[in-house]
Amino acid sequence: MQTIRPFIPATAQIPELTLRALLMGVVLGVIFGASSLYLVLKVGLTVSASIPVAVIAVTLFRLGHKIGGRDSTILENNIVQTAGSAGESIAFGLGVTMPAILILGFDLEITRVLLVAVLGSLLGILMMIPLRRSMIVAQHGELKYPEGTACAEVLKAAASEESRAAAGEPGAARGAGFDAGSRAATIFAGFAVGLAYKVANVAFKGWKDVPGMVFGAPYQGGSVAAEVSPELLGVGYIIGPRIASIMCAGGVLTYLILIPLIKFFGGALSAPLAPGNQLISEMSPNQIRGAYVLYIGAGAVAAGGVISMLRALPTIWRSLLEGLRGLGGKDAPQLPRTEQDIPMKWVLVGALAIIAAIALAAPLNMNVLGATLILVFGFLFSTVSSRLTGEIGSSSNPISGMTVATLLLTSLVFLLVGWTGGPYYVTALSVGAIVCIASSNAGATSQDLKTGFLVGATPKLQQYAILAGALISALALGPVLLKLNEAATVYVPIARVAPGLSVDPATLGSTETLQGPQAAQDAMSYRVWHKTDRAGGPAGKYLVDADGRAVYLVDPGINGTHTTRPDGTEVRKYDAPKAVLMSYIIKGVLDRDLPWGLVLFGVMIAVVLEMAGIPSLPFAVGVYLPLSSSAPIFIGGLVRRFVDHRNNRLSHFAHLTEEERNAANDSRPGILLASGYIAGGALAGIFIAFSAGILTDMDKAVGEWASEHNLFFAGPHADLLSLIPFAALVGLLFWAGREHSR
Repeated sequence: MQTIRPFIPATAQIPELTLRALLMGVVLGVIFGASSLYLVLKVGLTVSASIPVAVIAVTLFRLGHKIGGRDSTILENNIVQTAGSAGESIAFGLGVTMPAILILGFDLEITRVLLVAVLGSLLGILMMIPLRRSMIVAQHGELKYPEGTACAEVLKAAASEESRAAAGEPGAARGAGFDAGSRAATIFAGFAVGLAYKVANVAFKGWKDVPGMVFGAPYQGGSVAAEVSPELLGVGYIIGPRIASIMCAGGVLTYLILIPLIKFFGGALSAPLAPGNQLISEMSPNQIRGAYVLYIGAGAVAAGGVISMLRALPTIWRSLLEGLRGLGGKDAPQLPRTEQDIPMKWVLVGALAIIAAIALAAPLNMNVLGATLILVFGFLFSTVSSRLTGEIGSSSNPISGMTVATLLLTSLVFLLVGWTGGPYYVTALSVGAIVCIASSNAGATSQDLKTGFLVGATPKLQQYAILAGALISALALGPVLLKLNEAATVYVPIARVAPGLSVDPATLGSTETLQGPQAAQDAMSYRVWHKTDRAGGPAGKYLVDADGRAVYLVDPGINGTHTTRPDGTEVRKYDAPKAVLMSYIIKGVLDRDLPWGLVLFGVMIAVVLEMAGIPSLPFAVGVYLPLSSSAPIFIGGLVRRFVDHRNNRLSHFAHLTEEERNAANDSRPGILLASGYIAGGALAGIFIAFSAGILTDMDKAVGEWASEHNLFFAGPHADLLSLIPFAALVGLLFWAGREHSR
């Protein structure tokens, strides 16, 4: 085994798990977790928060030091990024799985969401702890953990005088401190720009937020659009040009090939073509997408996830064997500080207690078989996730593919034992959701422990910190998810969707009132009807009066289709692409109720791409997403391509290997500015959504004024003029990413 000397020796004793470090980490974890949840609901993606959190921690502590406080040690800063990174991985797991509850026809109950988030996140951390010595220490040279290693370099570059003295490197902190200050200023500038841009764009209707064009004959059904948002531009810059281009190519296939083809061949039909319920000739491009192309996209995403899992099978098998081999070890008191984990007996007790809580939790509709599947799949995919994170990084870790595999296997087991009724949807989804969050958090934990290994942290203190960060983030993100859904929910008058629809009121139990902005217009209490078939009207949740007459269709904010309230105000829905896939898998297997022809078209698209050597999963996500979401991601990737091309031509890059050039470009200010764009734009989007029920009249008044007087919002050239502010955003990102000649 390779011997590595950490930055802070095991014999050194400096402040580490302090209250201020833990509190700052928890707060930043909730903030970045909320922005990540917004992103995953929009486009099914998140980005790593560790480096931005580390830079912000260094800066805030250093500002406190200038006004008389104590400067932070490198180990305190590491605790902040450890506790702060939990929110992003929990947000991904929640956004990928829990909205499927709505699509399956059930309510997004707060207790169910909180149980899944808390139990899944804690289980993933506990399952990773026994693997630390095997994956982090013994395989240091083999498993690189790219984000964790990069974060360690940032922390070392910004180490305080006290930390450098403990490391035996005194006198070098001033320059590093100024560099850290510059990096933090870039993040905060990006945050401020993203926040101000989003507020001016969406809240004050400064310019059109989704400019686009629908083509006419001879290209009927074709359309292009782009959501000119800072957060999606930042995502594209961070994930890079290749993945961004492949994603956007999927959107191009949908909006410029598949939808026009369906319009071309189906436009002459005199009756609706299932699964659609209206004439294709009368459908808009987005209606065609909702009726037909979403199933094709779901098939492509499912196939892409399964293919990525099959490709990773050798690594999965090796990871499992190595993980089982590394379960042994001495008790913490017999080891040096840098090798002390939470005692194994408490890890086992905690993991078994969580499994017992899962089995007994009524909102999860769980049983012994489901809890056993969580234990088996949870340990399997936590091990796999931790190792894959070490090999290819968090951004490329196929968590969604592991979730697809879990849901497929769970649903097949349920099918074999005859559990095919509606309540078992919840059981199967609970299994998949907890495993998804556990494996996602296990990967994040392994990155954090790698950073700690390199800087000389105490593992058990890091483990306590991420357990605390995960618990608080899970408790905070559940209500955020429900509020985002509630704020964008539309209560559609029944006359619009299914006139005359009724049901026997004696079969209904629970009652409910309208929530959100429409509650002010109707305070009546209605009975709730979860309609599961399409007879007489679309399946979904309805509010019914005392006589059994349906009054409203409840169109959810997440994956809903109605974007205008009865008063004319616009609503921005969340597509939640991967949650839709999870719901299709469960319903398709347990009920065998899917348009399998369309799904198989998507599967074959993924197969053809893999045969051509193109990664199918990002392309498939692009097929499912609106082109308006993938287009700004593509533009961000293009900016990154131009920046990297320019930087690589500079003289001081000439002697670097390709891997070293990529690492250097990943640490440039452009990445930090893009991170600020994401946080500022996403948090502004959350605040705007939350305020929808409070400032409805103001929003309507601003919209009416902008429609009449603002040429950037509703004039004849608004689609073109709205690109001007976005071009300024793009130009600033390019300028920040440029490397200066030396």
